[in-house]
Formats: sequence, structure tokens, C-alpha cells
Amino acid sequence: MSTKKKLVVLALIVLSVIVSYNYFDLSNYLSLEFLKQNANDLNAYAQSNLFISLTTFFAVYVFATALSIPGAAILTLAGGFIFGLWKGLVLISFASTIGASLAFLVSRFVLQDWVKEKFRNKMKEIEKGIEREGKIYLLSLRLIPIFPFFIINLAMGLTPMKLSSFYWVSQLGMLPGTFVYVNAGTQLSKIEKLSDVLNPTILLSFTLLGIFPIIANFILSWVKQRKVYRNYKKPSNFDFNIVAIGAGSAGLVTSYIASAVKAKVALVEKHKMGGDCLNTGCVPSKALIKSSKVVHEIRKSESFGISSSAPKVEFKTVMNRIKDVIEKIEPHDSIERYTSLGVDCFQGEAKILSPWEVKVNGEILRTKNIVIATGARPLVPPIQGLDNIDFLTSDTLWDLTELPEEFVILGGGPIGCEMAQAFARLGSKVTIVEKGDRLMKVEDTEVSEFIQKKFKKEGINILCNHKAVGFEKDFLICEGPEGEKKVSFSKVLLALGRAPNVKGFGLEDIGVKLDDNKTISTNKYLQTNFPNIYACGDVAGPYQFTHTASHQAWYASVNALFSPFKKFKVDYSAVPWCTFVDPEVARVGLNEQEALEKGIEFDITTYGLGDLDRAIADSEDVGFIKALTVKGKDKILGVTIVGTHAADLISEFTLAMNHNLGLNKILGTIHLYPSYPEANKFLAGQWKNENKPEGLLKVVEKFHKLRR
Repeated sequence: MSTKKKLVVLALIVLSVIVSYNYFDLSNYLSLEFLKQNANDLNAYAQSNLFISLTTFFAVYVFATALSIPGAAILTLAGGFIFGLWKGLVLISFASTIGASLAFLVSRFVLQDWVKEKFRNKMKEIEKGIEREGKIYLLSLRLIPIFPFFIINLAMGLTPMKLSSFYWVSQLGMLPGTFVYVNAGTQLSKIEKLSDVLNPTILLSFTLLGIFPIIANFILSWVKQRKVYRNYKKPSNFDFNIVAIGAGSAGLVTSYIASAVKAKVALVEKHKMGGDCLNTGCVPSKALIKSSKVVHEIRKSESFGISSSAPKVEFKTVMNRIKDVIEKIEPHDSIERYTSLGVDCFQGEAKILSPWEVKVNGEILRTKNIVIATGARPLVPPIQGLDNIDFLTSDTLWDLTELPEEFVILGGGPIGCEMAQAFARLGSKVTIVEKGDRLMKVEDTEVSEFIQKKFKKEGINILCNHKAVGFEKDFLICEGPEGEKKVSFSKVLLALGRAPNVKGFGLEDIGVKLDDNKTISTNKYLQTNFPNIYACGDVAGPYQFTHTASHQAWYASVNALFSPFKKFKVDYSAVPWCTFVDPEVARVGLNEQEALEKGIEFDITTYGLGDLDRAIADSEDVGFIKALTVKGKDKILGVTIVGTHAADLISEFTLAMNHNLGLNKILGTIHLYPSYPEANKFLAGQWKNENKPEGLLKVVEKFHKLRR
């Protein structure tokens, strides 16, 4: 059943309850005055018709609770007076819990999908909290009678809590309150108004009882946290507020922020400042891509009316330029710069001795907090014969001095695709071997198809559904749909993902926990199982991007420095990324395949860049923007862009998602002409056109006709 139909069903149920409540004047029957006037008659009937009275009362109580009809307190008093304390307590305890469970199920069936769709990002966090501590909070709410139970029933139905858990926690939690009301019912003649049942003293007692599970849970958590420290002696004073291990993006930003707020911080790096991004990742790869794009532009210069001879690639000069680019950026990440900012920089291998001690070059650094930012390394799988060849990874690729004649790349993800196109344009005969059925499998199918078509046009050989099984001299042996295949090569690049660096510096010695994917396990504050040890960047996941490492580093450093007085939950609600092939592929939020997997309803709006004036003027009029929005609304769920400057264009959508701005806001923003960002506005205009209010427009048409 669709969400709209479910809401109609709910509206009908609510309407029928309201009509019935007023038509049958239930407020008169479910009142203390009516109960006291008819108490003796009810009691007499129950004594002579006990079974019928019990079953009827049970059914009425379940029905009233399930439909959240006001009057549960009166019914509970009546149960105590009619059936006595213990009989009434058992009867009402089960009836109220069964009724609450039915209300829970109605809420889940009718409203959960709608709430999840409307509050998607917030619900994820709530779901994790319910999974972790939901029973404790439910028990606390049940123990405090001032919280309307019908609201608790409906609210819990929107969470992923299991029905069985809801049932037994509710039965246990409502029991003390039920006892008080049933017991009061046995003394009905002494009750003048409902407030007599819950006097201030009883309310205070229940409130303290309700708070107790939360306090107990807090104490247990505190004991659990302290337990991890039991084998270590905490220093009486510290040399540093933070020691950051790893001087890549995450470690650098951690150190920068800590020094900016005048904390004492040490930064330890065993290799090169700047980490993978500067030395072997983002910077050198983009420099190489730029050189390859220049070659490509020269080759097609005649289409711009410019005659030129075929470009001659001096590969050694290309690689020297990459080194020059790195050297030009190096001062931004240098020891000299960070020392000038007040960071104590250490060149050497770190060894974590305890939660508060890090050993570097024989010196022990005592620190209040540790931030692990050790990054990741290229994944090298156990392929037969791999040890017998001089293979390359994203770390060693930059040592090449000669252009590979036949270049085989294992892996069709971002690194594999970027390097395949770059080397093909520089003159290598490139083959991509991908075990999946398409390249860039995290993107939508049409994105993969677009890029594969582009690659084939540029002469790249693509072998999807092929698995590398071994190396034999100058051949890679693959298994594919047509059986075994041999691919000749002069060089092989492994681009099969990256493994987090979690070994060799003491994590395993002190017992820092890892997740199943071998990243360091952290909570929403980026704390490990040792509350003063934080992790951020590639070593922590869930994303392996320089910009998310920097993003996490802010949270890790601020939380480390100001906890427990102030803590911030890391926010992944709108993380953008880009694969820098030509044309670029950029994305933020959900794409279509992810939305379908999660069962999220959405609308799709697509704008083709072939209609963009600036793209036409630049002969870059290929690609598209594809936006997913909430069904019938302009709220953005995610955007994918394939085209020139996609990495730049995605920023506007990222900003909009972060600040909950819809496509209407983008449409109402002036965009410079002629420019590529106009495409974002045209996409918003396309959405507006597809969602125009046809009924209102017909009225407006008649209005204009009348004015004529």
C-alpha cells in the first residue's frame, strides 16, 4: 500500500474514533463521576457474571488503548474497584500492553514510511540510537506516568524497535503505574479527582524511578569505559593535549585546529608530510590528468579551426612536471609551516604504549588525547605470479620514467578509470580488467555506460566480468564469460582499492577495536573504544576522500579538546565526490540505484548539457545532470553530474543539501551567463516545469482571459 493510501486509512480511523467518541458521548462514560455513581452496580454485575465481565473489560481496554481513546486512567480505576487489586492488576497489565502494541503496529504500518521519507537523515541517527539504547529510554518513559502513553506508543512505532522488545519493556515499565491506579481503584470512594491518585509525592517517586534506568545506563557506560583503562596508569600531567599520528589531510587539519585554539599538539609522521594526497594521490594524479588533457585538446584542435601537428609526448618531462607541482604545494604541508603555527612536529615512527603515551624516536610523549590519522595503502591481492612481476600501485606509479607501451590496469573504480584515460591519451595501449559487470559500479548504470562508451572511443580496451587469476611472463591470465583469456602487458597497475593502516604502531597491543572491514571502529564522535583515542580519515572510513578526512578531523580535534563539556556528532548528510575522468563524474547524496535499494520513493529530473550555451561554445556539450528529489517536492535527495566542471557544479547542490534548500531556491538564484553553473538553474527549471500546478494554471488562464 502506498504512503498516501496509508495516510488516508489513518485519517479515516482518527475520524471514526472522534465521531464515535462524541456520538456515543464516551466522555460521559469515561469520567470519574460516572464511575462513582455506577460503581456498585458494575461490581454487582461482575460478581455474578465474572467471566463475561473479565473478557468484556479486557476487550474494551485493549480497544481503547489501541485507538488511543482518552480515559485509560478511569478504566484502570474501574478495574481495581470491580475486580480487586491482584485480579485487576493482571488483567489491566496485559490489556494495556496488548493495546499499546496494537497502537505501535498501526503507527508503524501507516506512518513509518512517510516519516522515514520526510526525515531521512535524522531517522538514521534515531534508528542507531534505538538499536543501541532504545530499551533503556522506553523503560524510563514508561516509568514516568506524566508522559502520555499513547504518544509513546505511536512514536516508538516509527522506530526500528522490535515488537517483542516493545512489548516486554512496556509491560515491565507500566506495571508500577498500573499498580498505583488499580490500588487506588480499590479505594474509589476516597477519590474526589484524578489528581488525588498521583499526588506530588507519588509523581516525584515515579520520576526518580524513571530517571534511574538512564542513570544506571550512564554508570554502566562509565564503568565499561573505565574498564578498558584498567591495565594502564594514567599520568598525573601531560606534555600535550593531542598527539596526531599521521601527517596526511586528517592529521594536518587536526594539528592546525588544535594549535589555532592554543592547545599543545604534536604531529608524528614516519614518511612524508602531506600524506598520500600530496605525494602519491590527488595532487600527482590531477597533474598527470592535466597533461593528458592537453594532449587530447591538441589532437582535436582542428575542430576549433586551429591546425597543428600531432603532439609529441615527452613522458619524462611530464613526470618531472608532476614533481614540480608537488614541490610547489609542499610548503603548505611542511614541517616548517606547522612548526611556525605552534605544532611540535616529529619525523619518525609512532608507537602507542598506552592510551596516554606515544613513543617516537625513543622519546615518550604523554598526551591527554590521541588522534589516529594513519590513512590507507593500496590493496595488493594474492594473485598467482604477482610476486614475479614488477607491478605498480598508486604509491609507486610516480617512479615511472618511461611511458608503458601496453598498460594493464586491474580495477575499474575511480583510480583505475582516471589512470586508464590519462595513460591512453599520453600514448599507452591501455586495458582495464574489471571483475564486475561494469566500470564505476557505485554510480548509476547510465553513468557507467556513458564513461565506457567514451573510453572505447578513445581506444581503451575494457574487459568487464573478467577476473585476474595469474601472471605468466608478460601475460595476465583472466577468466571471463568466454573462458580463459591472455592479455599482454609491459606494466601492470593494481587499482583494486585501499586497505586502512592499522598495524605496526600499537593499536593491536592496547586493544583498539576494528570493524569488519578492518577500519578503526568509532562512534558518532569519532571516539574508539578508548574514549580519549580518536580516529579520522581513511583509517576510520566510511569514505576515503581527502575532503572527508579534513571534515572528520575538525570533529575529532574539537571533541578531543572540549569533551565532555561540548561534543559534536560527525555529519555525513551531504558528502560530495568526483571521479576526474573526462568528462568528470561528480555526485552528492543518493543516486538512483541506492535509493531503490533503500526503498526510498523519489522523482528524477534530468538536464542534458547539450542544451547549455557555454558548453556548446566550448564544444563540451556532452553529459547530463540527474537529480533525485522527494516525491512531489523540491527537496534534494542526491545529484549526479557527468560533464565538464562537474566537480565545481556539484558544490551548489552540496550547499543546498547541507542547508535544506530545495530546487526552487536554486531556480530563484541569479546565475552568471554564459557559464557552466547555469546548468544547475536549468535543471531546477526542468523540475519546476515537470511539477507545475496544472489546476492552478487553468484558473490563471481563465483569469487572464477575463482581463482581456
